[in-house]
Amino acid sequence: MNTRPVIDESTGPLSLSASFNNDCSCFAVGLEDGFCVFNSDPCEIKLSKDLNAGIGSAEMLGRYNYLALVGGGRNPKWPQTKVIIWDDSKNKIAITLELKTPALRVRLTKSHIVVALHNSVHIYRFGTQPEKISSFETADNPLGLICLGKKTVAFPGRSPGKLQLVELESGNVSIIPAHTSALRAIDLSRDGQYLATASETGTLIRIFSTANCAKISELRRGVDPAFIFSLAISPNSTMLAVTSDKSTLHVFDLPVTVAPATSASRIARQRSQSPRTPTEPEEAQNPAQKWGFLSKIPLLPRVFSDTYSFASTHFEMGDDNVGPNSPSSLSYLPALGSLPTRTQKGILGWLNDETLLCIGTGRDGRWERFRIGEQAGNVSGVEKDARIGTEAGIGMERRSVWRDGWKRYLAS
Repeated sequence: MNTRPVIDESTGPLSLSASFNNDCSCFAVGLEDGFCVFNSDPCEIKLSKDLNAGIGSAEMLGRYNYLALVGGGRNPKWPQTKVIIWDDSKNKIAITLELKTPALRVRLTKSHIVVALHNSVHIYRFGTQPEKISSFETADNPLGLICLGKKTVAFPGRSPGKLQLVELESGNVSIIPAHTSALRAIDLSRDGQYLATASETGTLIRIFSTANCAKISELRRGVDPAFIFSLAISPNSTMLAVTSDKSTLHVFDLPVTVAPATSASRIARQRSQSPRTPTEPEEAQNPAQKWGFLSKIPLLPRVFSDTYSFASTHFEMGDDNVGPNSPSSLSYLPALGSLPTRTQKGILGWLNDETLLCIGTGRDGRWERFRIGEQAGNVSGVEKDARIGTEAGIGMERRSVWRDGWKRYLAS
């Protein structure tokens, strides 16, 4: 029997949470002793506050003039039933919201504050004296899933798998039956027109239109179940990025045509606008049809005809083993009424339509930058299969995703 004492690896900073601001130009990090704000690219620290106590959640509005803070860690600065709106320009607390149960996630815009609790969501009008506009019951939401846009807010419904979409001005509520099992990740496009969802199964991602709540696309991450870490729709809504506990980043095309003439969006637009000739092979029209002609054979399982990512790569999961009593040694799902206690991995944010950022928390807090576009060189495996249609239909242009930079941001 091994009776040697466990080595204490508690030295060094520990990030408890990380989140991008509205346009992903910055990200805020909650620490065991305060919080800090980093510029997204290049990854450089812009603001650091030592509060001598833990911040379990830090959410940013704009370029960090206002931050929503919730206590956390071994020595919380404030009870988790308080949401603190910090005014950095005045270096003081601007607003305090008192809640009955711990806040799991807070989202901010210039006009609204939205707080997710374990079984409810509360919407406030932003001001020196915040006014509660409405409250909604939800199914168990231990991850604090919530997306806030300029006109709408999305969060889980009252039963697992359903999604509530609320218009902020009118208060109108739409219910979307997104999945048959509990939701695990959601994302709202920047223009508010599209909503991406994934369930706890983690095999399928569905895209809905917020205008009529209709499903417009269904994408397959894989066949094996996975824990989805993050979903992120690109700024021009032509691509979707997904990370999971398989340590894999997938990038999908979305069936949307837009004006920007980036290499990736140009390919998507050409594919959607070019007329099909009678002699053109079917698989040339959908480069993400991984199985080629097999997808056309009737009675085969649907996995052969589903739409897969056009490119994928690995992101760094980091080392979760940072001590027996550390937050990262616990379960993914928190206990009822507490902030998530496992290190967050694979948090995605689009810097622009060709640049994707991925960050994680813990002692090994990492920032990674990925590029999406044409890249020369040999490819193989799933990536090669996914490109067959692209090469056949669009002049041998190859799209891929690759990492071109990384950094341990806590070492800044």
